[in-house]
Amino acid sequence: MSENPTISMTDNAARRVAEIAVKLGKPPILRLSVEGGGCSGFQYRFGLAESVAADDIRTDGSGASLVVDPVSLDLVRGSAIDFVESLGGKSFQVTNPQAQAGCGCGSRFSV
Repeated sequence: MSENPTISMTDNAARRVAEIAVKLGKPPILRLSVEGGGCSGFQYRFGLAESVAADDIRTDGSGASLVVDPVSLDLVRGSAIDFVESLGGKSFQVTNPQAQAGCGCGSRFSV
């Protein structure tokens, strides 16, 4: 496991992860992974992790951690994870400087 400043999580996202983790009785660890598929080629997947794997890249913030596997990190390096509430709903959002295109929902992208 390594600390990596090349991906970050806002305080707002960290607080939301901590809130969800308390409700579910799980550790406050948000796992971001990237999978193939979707309308733009890749899609983000979020979930609470039970633990941090030895090769995960970890970023800590305001009471929660963000972990990313090394393969996914290649596609999200430099990104910031935020939690946004709007008229369209509530969601974690990724601002990914590597994304060349995306879709309207914000959860799919291409590089």
